[in-house]
Amino acid sequence: MTDAYAAYDSLDRKNPDITFAGCWAHGRRRFSEAVKAIPKDKRESAKDTIAYQALKQIAAIYHLDHELSELSPDQRKQGRQLTVKPLAEAFFVWAKDVLQKNSLSKGKTLEGINYCINHEKNLKEFLNDGDLPLDNNATEAALRTFCVHKHTWRLIDTIDGAKASAIVYSLTETAKANNLNPFRYLEFLLTELMEHQEDTSQDFLKDLLPWSNQIPEICKIKTEA
Repeated sequence: MTDAYAAYDSLDRKNPDITFAGCWAHGRRRFSEAVKAIPKDKRESAKDTIAYQALKQIAAIYHLDHELSELSPDQRKQGRQLTVKPLAEAFFVWAKDVLQKNSLSKGKTLEGINYCINHEKNLKEFLNDGDLPLDNNATEAALRTFCVHKHTWRLIDTIDGAKASAIVYSLTETAKANNLNPFRYLEFLLTELMEHQEDTSQDFLKDLLPWSNQIPEICKIKTEA
């Protein structure tokens, strides 16, 4: 699940085991920028624009897909095929019709239409897999803090150091995703690992994973009921 960076498409073509799914957040972004660029005193006419119509259709796709969020992956796939797919198909028919019948000037709206049409196959990939989200916003949010500190990571100038950092960062983000205090969890994890240095089996690790019910309460972030 990525944006349309050409290198990802190349990987998709060269590796049959990889399925390249397009991100709808990137698909709608140019339309959103086009609407936001309309002067405030002319916002009332925004609803008549192609960009606004595109956003409205994409919002409908998101809305229907959100209604399937509590289902199992298989049920979500079936639901998408029944309810979301017709909207997605209609959107691309509309986009192609817009491009054919309108002389769009260069700008965000034309960029958005071209982006969606050129990546139709990838943007529709989520319809074939109930595990796929509509966009990669969650992934980008998790990576954002890592990117913010990119200048700090220059201190890590060895392959082993980079691997160690990746492990710690992955553990930290997974802990946060499971409502754990990252510091308390890493402290617990390192302490427990010391007790198993001589073990020949790694079965004990399942009790140390962030989602294990064996994680002590001190590691958990209390949430309001």
